[in-house]
Amino acid sequence: MRMRTVRTLIVAGTLALAWSTSPVTLAAVHASPTAPAFGASVHIFNPGMDQAAIQAQLNDIAVAQVHNEFGTRRDAVLFEPGTYGSSTNPLIFQVGYYTSVAGLGQSPGNVVINGEIEVFNSVCSGTGTNFGCFALNNFWRSLSNLTINVTKSQNPVYVPAPPDPGGPFCEQSNEIWAVSQASPMRRVAINGFTTFMDYCGPKAYASGGFVADSKLNGVLNGSQQQWITRNSKIDFWTNAVWNQVFSGVIGAPAQSFPNPTYTTLPASPVTREAPYLYLDSAGSYKVFVPSVQNNTSGTSWASGQTPGTSISIDTFFVAQPADSAASINAALQRGMNLILTPGVYHLDQSINVTRPDSVVLGLGFPTLVPDNGVASMTVARAKGMLISGIIFDAGPTNSPVLLQVGSGHARSDNEASDPTALHDVFFRIGGATPGKATTALVVNSDNVILDDIWSWRADHGNGVGWTANTADTGLVVNGDNVTAYGLFVEHYQKYNVIWNGNGGMDIFFQNELPYDVPNQAAWMESPGVDGYAAFKVGSKVTSFHGYGMGSYSFFNQGVNIYAAHAFEVPTTLAAGSLRDLLTIFLDPVNGSGGILHVVNDTGGSSTIANPDTPVTVVSYP
Repeated sequence: MRMRTVRTLIVAGTLALAWSTSPVTLAAVHASPTAPAFGASVHIFNPGMDQAAIQAQLNDIAVAQVHNEFGTRRDAVLFEPGTYGSSTNPLIFQVGYYTSVAGLGQSPGNVVINGEIEVFNSVCSGTGTNFGCFALNNFWRSLSNLTINVTKSQNPVYVPAPPDPGGPFCEQSNEIWAVSQASPMRRVAINGFTTFMDYCGPKAYASGGFVADSKLNGVLNGSQQQWITRNSKIDFWTNAVWNQVFSGVIGAPAQSFPNPTYTTLPASPVTREAPYLYLDSAGSYKVFVPSVQNNTSGTSWASGQTPGTSISIDTFFVAQPADSAASINAALQRGMNLILTPGVYHLDQSINVTRPDSVVLGLGFPTLVPDNGVASMTVARAKGMLISGIIFDAGPTNSPVLLQVGSGHARSDNEASDPTALHDVFFRIGGATPGKATTALVVNSDNVILDDIWSWRADHGNGVGWTANTADTGLVVNGDNVTAYGLFVEHYQKYNVIWNGNGGMDIFFQNELPYDVPNQAAWMESPGVDGYAAFKVGSKVTSFHGYGMGSYSFFNQGVNIYAAHAFEVPTTLAAGSLRDLLTIFLDPVNGSGGILHVVNDTGGSSTIANPDTPVTVVSYP
């Protein structure tokens, strides 16, 4: 468990906000359109169903998944166009692990939930005045493509955080989405107040999240330690804590780093929203593929339909966990796109995505595990490759890489008008299952967009230890003009990120150095240089820009371990290439050592002398 302390905490009272009065145009509702063979783990609801039956099934999923952190169950919850719940009988449910919730409309207004879709604290510990409840481990869940009119009544079911015997004690008419990494919110409109912390429990810490292409009335960030919001509209935002980044967000707080620690970019330089499943006006299933956008702010759907194209479901091979990698590859070789339905896929060979403009779409967090040391997936060096909504777990035999983007194809990825993009793609080394990998993700292609990546060498769970879940690096970028939004990379044993490509940009970076370094000699970049930088920009790179980048230390082996610096970059970069950098020493009770400089030899140290306090560098070089 990731133990943190935070000095800033706001407890919210009830805030009453008016619902949007703008008309919502609903897509035509068709009686039970024929769905592809998605399997029993894809739960499809329509507005003609009995609400009590919908509620009961959602409650059953929540009971199974709210505390199922390292289980094998996966669920996708899909709502056909229409309205669910009412002011007198709202639809309210919790979202647990490995549960993706999405509307099947072409726009967020096509599916309306009168009620709440919520995530509460999942872990409680301690006694007396030291008792606290946390959302630090609320990973691997998502919410997308719908509208919530926040409507509160007695919760139909509440799955408490053990040993918490109570419920959402003070919650009143608020949408609570208390999550940490790998829990994205996309294409969501919330009419009502939203809080990214479960303020109803004591302490209530959370560890970071991602929102994109969404419209939120108002947000209580509270004790969220870091967060990125991209291409959205918000009415107001409270609390900065350590690192809050806004890119292309209408209504974002003004740039003010380091006091408070807001990093605000008025526009996002290049974006491509995630592909999504939807029902068209004739009741046919399709996948929508958004187009690339340049220098934008606000949602992609503010003035109408998101720009892009639709693809018939008939062009997709709908895979089940029992399907072999060979059968999936055979479909890809026939020119099919790929939908991975919920479940755990054990692979004896790599899935090879080779056709330009291929779409690989995961439903319900499908998880790929290489059983014999191969890469789980290779993606050709081609334009327009879209990979979305997948977990890559390392297997018991070391893999050199889990996902390689850019291989095995004639170079054709220079078309910036049709970039490859990875959306909500997550990596684990250990935790769910014993696993090893040298590098989690390698990006060799140019013009790639990385949009919400969590690459995690596990610090808790199964198969965890310095010599057990071994992994050098979470991300290596070799391609030019790669842009990342929401890069979370943690606990790797050497450099967490190596960025060798020119013209790259990272907007938000969150890192924790490895907890379990046994001694300083085991963790040396070179003779005389303690530890490894969290983020290394290669010595041959002449152009790179980074905004809102943080690295934290928590060495928990009872000995002093130091990193000479958190960020290592060529001093020949243009002045101000890096903006708003910080380091933090976590947990003065159990932590040791620290980080001696922020970037190269610039910036002060983060040690037990200044715990839980950002040490900042505003601009470098």
